[in-house]
Amino acid sequence: MKNRLLWKLLLTNIIPVIGVIFLIVWFAVDKLAAKYFMALMDNYDVSPDDIHHMFLTSIHYYLVWASLAALGLAIVLSYLLTRRVLRPLSQMTAITKEVAAGNFSLRAEVSTNDEVGELGIAFNSMADSLEQIEQLRKNMVADVAHELRTPLTNLRGYLEALHDGVIPPTTETFQMLQQENLRLVHLVENLQQLARADASRAYLKREKVLLDDLVMQMVELQKPNFREKHIAVTLTGIDDSHWVDVDRDKVLQALRNMVENCWKYTPKGGAVVITIALVDSGIKVDFENSGPGILKDDLPYVFERFFRAEKSRSRDAGGAGIGLAITKELLEAHGGQVGAESNSGETHVWLILPLYQ
Repeated sequence: MKNRLLWKLLLTNIIPVIGVIFLIVWFAVDKLAAKYFMALMDNYDVSPDDIHHMFLTSIHYYLVWASLAALGLAIVLSYLLTRRVLRPLSQMTAITKEVAAGNFSLRAEVSTNDEVGELGIAFNSMADSLEQIEQLRKNMVADVAHELRTPLTNLRGYLEALHDGVIPPTTETFQMLQQENLRLVHLVENLQQLARADASRAYLKREKVLLDDLVMQMVELQKPNFREKHIAVTLTGIDDSHWVDVDRDKVLQALRNMVENCWKYTPKGGAVVITIALVDSGIKVDFENSGPGILKDDLPYVFERFFRAEKSRSRDAGGAGIGLAITKELLEAHGGQVGAESNSGETHVWLILPLYQ
């Protein structure tokens, strides 16, 4: 492919240019130079026939050789330059085959600032994204396997112990088995919610709702949890102008995930501030909670599936890491966006929905 493209570029750029120049000079000599030469001969009473013939022959001879030399030099230089231009494309072709085979570590060398260099930068950015997505996929598969294996192993162990008579069939034992079963059910429901969130763009039942009411409804629902941990909750910016055109149930689900995160990850005696405000892109709901914060390196991944900022945190306390991923899918389905900021003393997780028009 490279050779075909190389020769196409050479034939397209060199031969027409050299040919046109050659023909122009040839006819210029025949029509103009020869005419001026004969006029000069007439002024000096010199017979122009033989000298005219010698003149044209010499001019044509040197013109042909000069054209051949120019053609050869143009081919050599164009070949070298075109080959240099096409080398990054050939390199990206080879790297693409490696990426298709599962090797995401290779990158194209970018040595120019022209269009080919921009293509190389975009290609490397794409390879970085693919490598990141592949790593997240592997992590997600490992996390799902771990989430399923732990309760299933517990269930298997207790059932075998009950079958062998090692432990008695007490109420406490059956309650423990029920908890493990509910843990599995909860995980499967979360996965189903995530799948539905992925497909929510095509299944939105939009209606005009007041976003403030939805936020207050979710805060009221979680009040017992906040009260249990002695967390102070403050709502600011509440008014009757924050109307949005959304699917009420899906936005409630997204808000529920955000509020649940607030009471889960805020330490006892901490504070949560929820602010609703108009911004350029719509209505922003900011969830601020006190606490140790999220590491800077972890911030870009807090909305990824099964990601946990604290790898050692128990799933019982921190969940399966799906809530924010569901929130992101639901908000983007409405044309909104999500984001997070954090420092050593507080964390901001926010969402933006388009204002009702």
